[in-house]
Amino acid sequence: MRDAAPLVLVVDDDVSVRESLDALIRFDGWRVETFASAQEFLDRPPVQGASCLVLDVSLPDLSGLDLQEQIQRMDMPIIFITGHGDIPMTVRAMKAGAVEFLTKPFSDTVLLNAIRDAIDRSRVVCGKEAEMQALRMCYASLSRREREVMASVVSGRANKQVGGELGISEITVKAHRGHVMRKMQAASLADLVRMAAALNLPRT
Repeated sequence: MRDAAPLVLVVDDDVSVRESLDALIRFDGWRVETFASAQEFLDRPPVQGASCLVLDVSLPDLSGLDLQEQIQRMDMPIIFITGHGDIPMTVRAMKAGAVEFLTKPFSDTVLLNAIRDAIDRSRVVCGKEAEMQALRMCYASLSRREREVMASVVSGRANKQVGGELGISEITVKAHRGHVMRKMQAASLADLVRMAAALNLPRT
């Protein structure tokens, strides 16, 4: 089940920073969870739904940059915060996909704007993943014969050709093709071709 609202996760070993960020982010209307170390964060079950991570670079166990390498989640954009950033550190973080690198002290507005941008990005990724999951479920509902017909149809073969290859009548091909269109919720052949490409189905 997806979380009802986006979640902002904060990892910082300074309790005063955690408490102030928790209050600030909650006041802006977001759900928040805070962690004192990278390991605490890693021990949490994976987040489902839109989220972002506000991550301190310097942590007592695993550094923020090392944690970033372990996470590798497009649906959880990372905003780094640090009291002593440098150019190599910033470049490493941004190359690995961080959406922002903020050096303390930074204004509340700057952080909240970064969080909004990160959550927007996360929503887009989650939306695309939900679409792909629905598409996979539709494809899983096809019978073996329907999958064979779909593969031939999206490769550009006419019903008569498909029937000859599969050893079934043209009328039967049309029936299977209709079932495929309905189950895949495809509005047109072009739509079905795009779905096959998204699913990375082999062309026959």
